[in-house]
Amino acid sequence: MSDSARLTPSGKKHQSFVPEHMEMKEFTLRAVLLGLGMTVVLGAANAYLGLRAGQTIAATYPAAVIGMAVLRLLGRGTILEENIARTAGTIGESVAAGAVFTLPAFFIARAWTPTVIPKGLGFWASMWALAADKTYLKSTSLMIVGGVLGVLFVSLIRRVMVEDPDLPFPESVAAAEIHKAGQAGARAAKYLFYNIGFGALVYLGGVFNLFAPDHDFFFSVGQFGKSTLRLGPAGSPQVLQAGGISTCAGPEISPAYIGVGYIIGPELAALNFSGSIIAWGLLIPLLIFFLGPQLQNYLPPGTTADQGWLGLANAVWRYIVRPIAVGGMMVGTVNTLFRMRKNLLAGLGKAFSELRGATLSQESVARTERYMSSKTVFALIGCTFLVMCVLYVRLSGLVSGGIAAALVMLIIGFFFATVSGYLVGVIGSSNNPISGLTLSTLVIAALLMVSMGVSGMSGVVAVLGVAAVVCVSSAVAGELLQDFKVGYILGGTPRYIQITELIAVVVASLVMYFPLMILYQGNINMGGTGFGDKALSAPQAGLMASLAQGIVGGEMAWPLVIAGILMGIAMIMFKVKSPMLVAIGMYLPFATTSAIFVGGVIRWLVDRLRERKGLNAAQKARVENVGILVASGLIAGEALAGLVKATFDFRNKTLPAVFANPSYITGVFVMLLIAWVLIGIPLANAGDPKEPAPPVAMM
Repeated sequence: MSDSARLTPSGKKHQSFVPEHMEMKEFTLRAVLLGLGMTVVLGAANAYLGLRAGQTIAATYPAAVIGMAVLRLLGRGTILEENIARTAGTIGESVAAGAVFTLPAFFIARAWTPTVIPKGLGFWASMWALAADKTYLKSTSLMIVGGVLGVLFVSLIRRVMVEDPDLPFPESVAAAEIHKAGQAGARAAKYLFYNIGFGALVYLGGVFNLFAPDHDFFFSVGQFGKSTLRLGPAGSPQVLQAGGISTCAGPEISPAYIGVGYIIGPELAALNFSGSIIAWGLLIPLLIFFLGPQLQNYLPPGTTADQGWLGLANAVWRYIVRPIAVGGMMVGTVNTLFRMRKNLLAGLGKAFSELRGATLSQESVARTERYMSSKTVFALIGCTFLVMCVLYVRLSGLVSGGIAAALVMLIIGFFFATVSGYLVGVIGSSNNPISGLTLSTLVIAALLMVSMGVSGMSGVVAVLGVAAVVCVSSAVAGELLQDFKVGYILGGTPRYIQITELIAVVVASLVMYFPLMILYQGNINMGGTGFGDKALSAPQAGLMASLAQGIVGGEMAWPLVIAGILMGIAMIMFKVKSPMLVAIGMYLPFATTSAIFVGGVIRWLVDRLRERKGLNAAQKARVENVGILVASGLIAGEALAGLVKATFDFRNKTLPAVFANPSYITGVFVMLLIAWVLIGIPLANAGDPKEPAPPVAMM
């Protein structure tokens, strides 16, 4: 390799933090096991968050902090061991993102039937029953194939991406600096761990009915039974009976949602919340005003007025407003990809130029440049393609359709894995539009199935299978390239990073089905409807299911979708920053988006207060880092406690309730306590103005 290929933006030859000739412990059993433990926990936490809020959080920063803290407890680990632990620990979030964005779509579309767990089974017997079901094998196979392909695809274009001086890799640089900071990063772990406990306690307070975590407010839209609307001039007999009762939920007392809002910031939180305002403040009241007299006929007998209208309002939201949101999300996806077209084309161009380059022998390159040979990677891709063909044929029951789906996945999967990696290099993995790339794949696959004459459930299954593999592949590819860049900066061995990622994606894929099904079955046992329910919205998966059924199965409410498309176009014309985020806000419950907005407002207050205090750049960076850690702890705490609670629901175990009628007002005071923690702790840890600036947590 020429020196020019390894120049930094300043024109100097790149020098890794650990010199390439220095021998140091790196790929150790304890580092790998620690990373696998983190990938399971952080992956399960993100699965919980993705199903409930439609969001996942980047695991790079928490994994780096936890890895350093634990390795120091076990005996001082090397910086390269810490890097291996973080590398393994981050991949669970990517597999979880791919899983929650696509796998629930199979259940929502009724392509798969959930496992029925007999009552009275113990926990481990129930887990064995889930593992023995054929759905586990199908979903796990899709995740493993997608994860392995993501690793292999990025391995082909690793060098050209990682060594490109024009790609900033913001999160990779931040993670590498955290590792370099060493002891300071380990001390920062207390902010994460303490708030994991605090977030879990707050969530369990709502579970045990110490306070009401949510509340529905009702208001009249006109006067039910009296309001009319004249469709003509005065005296015209064309009079429409109107009026009804609508509802609006208060912000959910949720550490996770508030933490998400804090991390994404006030602007994105406000955009997300604006979608709910459009849905619950405009469309639903408007529809209920016009449809009220007709909807009254659907009020269940024996219910109170409030209960009945709550159900009707939710039905209007689910079956009228949500299809409109689907159209908005489609436009948002196209808009996102169009705005990134130059980066997308550049990423594909770099991939092809790398494939045309000569392959160097491993003996002729330094330790920091040794990675799997291209021959090995291509051989593994070929084997995986054969597995894909068999998998898709078995899933869909169609030979030609299954092979065609595998070909589509292989070609588009490579393109989008490359694109995902390039976008991570530009904007970081937290902002990587994985669901948008997956949606594009789904539409292409669906149109291919229709052109081949494939219809019905077999076609829907084939399309969703392609989407699932591409989603996991793109998510893993972006995360792996980010990890490659961290290793490049620190001096890690690429081959060890590749092996670690392959092990981690297999482990994460083997276990990710269980938290999904625990949450699903727990929701069913508590009277919910499973995926797509208010408590498990799974907006991206709902969108995938709607499009697959609509294009292949012919079950799309196209007039409503077209209305959403026009609404999305109008938002682009209004120069809305993210029409996709607005549409997702329409798709999510009001209690969820309003709580996320509260977190965004808290972040805005912290930013304003640190400006008023006159803090310098180093102090502002410390405030930002501590705030991100506190918010991440709140999210992880609720997510882990939520999985424990879902396990009790899964087993039909009723948890004790302290109060029969808990107060939402008490919950508001709990929310104020969360706000005090998110504001007070970061500002109290700004540090001395003379201390050097730490790396900024780019989440």
